[in-house]
Amino acid sequence: MRTQAVLDAVTVESLLAAAVSAPSIHNTQPWRFRFDPDSQVLEVRSVPERTLPLTDPMRRAQYLSVGAALFNLRLAAVHQGRRPEVRLLPDPHDLGLLAVVRLTGPLGTDDQPAAPGLYEAIARRRTSRRPFTGRPVPEPIVAQMTSAAHAAGARLHLPDIAGTRRLLRLTAQAEARNHTHPGRSAETRRWITAPGADTLYGIPVTALGPPDAGGRVPMRDFTGAPPPLRLPALWFERHVQLALLWTPHDRRDDWLRAGQALQYVLLTATAHGLRTSLLHQAMEWPDLRAATALPRHKRCHPHVLIRFGYGPDGAVTPRGFAKRAQ
Repeated sequence: MRTQAVLDAVTVESLLAAAVSAPSIHNTQPWRFRFDPDSQVLEVRSVPERTLPLTDPMRRAQYLSVGAALFNLRLAAVHQGRRPEVRLLPDPHDLGLLAVVRLTGPLGTDDQPAAPGLYEAIARRRTSRRPFTGRPVPEPIVAQMTSAAHAAGARLHLPDIAGTRRLLRLTAQAEARNHTHPGRSAETRRWITAPGADTLYGIPVTALGPPDAGGRVPMRDFTGAPPPLRLPALWFERHVQLALLWTPHDRRDDWLRAGQALQYVLLTATAHGLRTSLLHQAMEWPDLRAATALPRHKRCHPHVLIRFGYGPDGAVTPRGFAKRAQ
């Protein structure tokens, strides 16, 4: 019988510090954690006020974000020698409760430790919205990224050149729609924070990236500002390396698994010295999301495009967490 690990305040704080380092759409950080010292259970909840009603009406992207934070929490627990037992969507009557985590321990000899450098990658992983070098990523690293997604319950598709161009065209179409939709543009701008702003959420202006002078990589234009107010365009990599993260089903628990898989892939890439950014625009329009699915694959439900490669590090974005003990 597995023994239950007793968590003190310092341990809980360290677990949550790792959890909130996860990426989230527009850095909304739509998670809240509640620790019950009696049951020694951590609850992972969604935050209704940090939603994007127009961009993410089904809250699928919110679930991806929470799933990424959940993976970090699990990884931090393993790093401390504890075994995390996770239940997704444990209460059908409490839709805001997305997961519960109970730590038992210590890890046994049969437990598989995390890959070397994966936990340390939590602090180093940042979204890089700047041009990459175009240097090809070695196949063994790509294979590890693919295996990471599969281990977390998702799939990672690496398209060929024609497939990459198709996905980038769909992303560009979505970006154009977002740019001409006043409501969505305003919703996005609300999460931009000015330099020196006293906030733990949102994307600082200093973290925004330039547009691609070649028009190949449709990075999100958060500000919607016309030239010359936007950042000067730079030439992005000629050969974009993309991966499509998808799941065979499209339920709420699949979204949480996809979020965990996303973070597993991002940390694997970071541990190998890669930089990453996410292209989510096409997933925000039902017809374009359906078009990103693998051709002739009836059970492919796309969630996000991952751009990866070698290049400059991303800027630091603010982080915070809300924890309440009962």
